[in-house]
Amino acid sequence: MQCRAFLFAMNTLLAAMIIISLGNPLITLSGKFFNGQISKYESLGTEEIPVAITTPKRMWVTITAYSSTPEETDDTPFITAKGSYVRDGIVAANFLDFGTEIRIPELFGEKTFIVEDRMHDRFSDRVDIWFPEKELAKQFGKRHTYIEVVLEPNHQELALK
Repeated sequence: MQCRAFLFAMNTLLAAMIIISLGNPLITLSGKFFNGQISKYESLGTEEIPVAITTPKRMWVTITAYSSTPEETDDTPFITAKGSYVRDGIVAANFLDFGTEIRIPELFGEKTFIVEDRMHDRFSDRVDIWFPEKELAKQFGKRHTYIEVVLEPNHQELALK
């Protein structure tokens, strides 16, 4: 029985590698699709095997910075558009849903940021990083690099039909 479980696990991992190498982020097992990072585990005896493994989405964007000053925000400069208080790791982006987690590897390594704020409508393809001081935001300036979307909110598995 353990030999069967091992062979099943190896076939699953091989299938996952083939699908990923073909660029398809969907990996199927037990009649369901999973799209996201490790979103489900399939139990085989006492071991758990990750079923859905994908690489983060990468997008080339303009990165800017802002701080909690009235001239850069609305009349509630310490409250984000989502309703939370500003803090380290908050970004504003109009093209990503609230709760989306991103990384900016070329500038911040593995640090994760979360989208909880919005910008003026004219900035539809920009990410704005919150800084605690206006001078720090000005020093950051405007940069062009890629972001990695590592987690999207309300991620649900889809039943295979």
